Amino acid sequence: MFSELKFPVPWGHVAAKAWGPSEGHPVLCLHGWLDNANTFDKLIPLLPRGCYYVAMDFSGHGLSSHRPAGCPYHFLDYVTDVRRVAAALQWRRFTLMGHSMGGAVAGMFCFLYPEMVDKLILLETLGFLLAPEDTEAWLKSKRKVIDRLLSLEAKQQTPKARSPEAALQRLLEANSHLTAEGGAILLQRGATETPAGLVYNRDMRASTQSREFFTVEQCVKLLQKIQDRVLIIVSQDGLVVPHNLPSRNDFVKALQEAFESTLKEHIQLVEVPGSHFVHLNEPEVVSGIISNFLTAQNTRARL
Repeated sequence: MFSELKFPVPWGHVAAKAWGPSEGHPVLCLHGWLDNANTFDKLIPLLPRGCYYVAMDFSGHGLSSHRPAGCPYHFLDYVTDVRRVAAALQWRRFTLMGHSMGGAVAGMFCFLYPEMVDKLILLETLGFLLAPEDTEAWLKSKRKVIDRLLSLEAKQQTPKARSPEAALQRLLEANSHLTAEGGAILLQRGATETPAGLVYNRDMRASTQSREFFTVEQCVKLLQKIQDRVLIIVSQDGLVVPHNLPSRNDFVKALQEAFESTLKEHIQLVEVPGSHFVHLNEPEVVSGIISNFLTAQNTRARL
């Protein structure tokens, strides 16, 4: 059983759902890009019952309000969403768990507010976004954000209504790692029924986000900054394992060297079978690993 939560913000509200006793150890769960809080529906019931899990919808996602007209979705705005929710819950120190983009947001929050995070769990993410190796590519990504925003404003398109079957099919086509069951779970919170059919809830502006990038050297230093309390889970057929990053071999090599030198003493990196959405498709694959990490007094304990 879960309960629905709403946290007021200046442009509306941030929505969330919660499981467990409110007096339990707080765990804030962050979904991936264009997903929503339902991404944790199958995982959280398998985790320790003594914790209080709150899975939030980022602004412009799920049941949360869209940002005001004219505003793009900057990466740091998602980090601010987390800070707002933590303040609303009056949490001074808590665990963060994030999937994909949510993990990058969790990592950034941890870098900025290390005193507020006791443990960090990253699912199919390394906790940061890598800077493009080419300066022109970096500039192009920034220009794209501005052009995309202005293009959407000029078109003023009304959200397209689809049949439930078509809405699910579209979601699965855009997310090859999702199963039909997982897609249906996300769709329950990610779309609203109208007389014309299902309409996706997400803000179209969120499809192009202004990101915060880091160099390899910065990534290593930031990971060292949050040592002793990090669990990273990557899937063999996901988006993060080295053999799936052929264009970033230099990065992978540098990160592997960092793990082999100092980081391996402080960060638990576990590779599991499954896809990018293993936590939703096959939660039992990761639930035991996460549960051990959550309950361990010494986070360096072997899993």
